[in-house]
Amino acid sequence: MRQLKLSRAFTLIEPGPVVLVTTRDGDTNNVMTISWTMVMDFTPVFALTTGPWNHSFAALKRTRECVIAVPAVDLLDRVVGIGTCSGTDTDKFAKFKLTAVPGKLVKAPLIKECVANIECKVVDLVDKHNIVVLEGVAAYVDPTRKEKRMIHAVGDGTFVADGRRFDRRKIMASKLPEGL
Repeated sequence: MRQLKLSRAFTLIEPGPVVLVTTRDGDTNNVMTISWTMVMDFTPVFALTTGPWNHSFAALKRTRECVIAVPAVDLLDRVVGIGTCSGTDTDKFAKFKLTAVPGKLVKAPLIKECVANIECKVVDLVDKHNIVVLEGVAAYVDPTRKEKRMIHAVGDGTFVADGRRFDRRKIMASKLPEGL
């Protein structure tokens, strides 16, 4: 093995998938790209890392709600574009031709072009580590969408797409929640 710079260690375990997080502040929708996300357990509790450097963070902190939208690999260039400009001076929904769909339980919009959307409420902010803990309150998936492979950021400007799935549910049955 060869040594890797410790500052690059995160590229070995980047969690993915890359998601889009939408907010609504007053009458304005915004969307940001987030690659640092985490499922907390089998409940609908998630965490993401963001902070004041992202324009959407103020709305997220103020409204305490958002939507996690899961894009597929066919949206990669839009996802990167969204992550490389700011909502302070860009209407990202218009620029990247995204269709805002009203949420049922939150004011932040779902994104029609995405594989899935999860409406969320903020349940905790861990300022020391810029972690936002979210509870999912509704979830949607588009079963008609042909492209479903999710995007995973390596963290150095390169990406990996999901591949073939391997089913081991029978072997893992004793470790999975009932009905999963």
